[in-house]
Amino acid sequence: MELEAGQVAVVTGAASGIGRALAERFARAGLNVVLADVERDVLADATAAVAEIGVEAMAVLTDVSVESDVQALADAALERFGGVHVVCNNAGVGGRGDPWFGPLTSWHWVLGVNFWGVVHGIRTFLPHLLAGGHIVNTASIAGLLPGVTPPYDASKHAVVAISEDLYNDMRTVGLPVGVSVVCPGWVRTAIVDSERNWPARLGEVPDPGPEIVTGHIRRAVAESATPALVADQVADAVATGRFWVIPQDDFFDLAVQRWHAVAERRDPEPIEEMPGMPPRSQIIAEIMEAMSDPAPPTP
Repeated sequence: MELEAGQVAVVTGAASGIGRALAERFARAGLNVVLADVERDVLADATAAVAEIGVEAMAVLTDVSVESDVQALADAALERFGGVHVVCNNAGVGGRGDPWFGPLTSWHWVLGVNFWGVVHGIRTFLPHLLAGGHIVNTASIAGLLPGVTPPYDASKHAVVAISEDLYNDMRTVGLPVGVSVVCPGWVRTAIVDSERNWPARLGEVPDPGPEIVTGHIRRAVAESATPALVADQVADAVATGRFWVIPQDDFFDLAVQRWHAVAERRDPEPIEEMPGMPPRSQIIAEIMEAMSDPAPPTP
């Protein structure tokens, strides 16, 4: 679909990262923007920045894991603008904790935001796009290539699958609704610190796990692709009706290698060389060395 001034884009997770970049990119194309997020103050800052571009911008505090919140988001957008044209189900969290022996709450949180947030966004907004529009679902390269964390990988695989189903369903029934799925690798966002938004209803925040791993991820993220690069590719996908948005070839090459292994029916193997990270063997050695060091004396 052609992006035109006066259209309306709804973006979840819009206070920072890819979401904010999407909001600003659509605003530069002349679209009015509805920004949704759980971080009130940061959301207000992002909304003000989008408005400065010269379009109408509205902030709606939204927890996408809660269906009624997403319905309230749609109601607010429709009341303000009378319709929507682009919906970006972008909100996402990274998760933490031991997936097999730690608390189940980490699974609930990650799947609640990353998977159910997309389901709620599709089901709520799709009836308002049937005259023409586009849905963008933010997955991850982890939706094509496991190796981050099990809850995150599972949520992003699910987003890729339902996006592909939605795309095919829209084509089958002949509805003018475009669908794109975004599968980036590392992007310069604050997802490593997403536990800042851990919901109180889930109780205590799970233990983060080895700080050595987190430190390497922070460095990889800090040196990675910008959110603006991803947003530009999303805008192009919307304008051209393209489904796949895969910004980084090095990550995509790993996914292709995995698919070849599946085609040859080889058993899975962990990724030894992840872009931006030290070799897996080095990280394991660092963890083992840290575990073997005696605890520092208590002062």
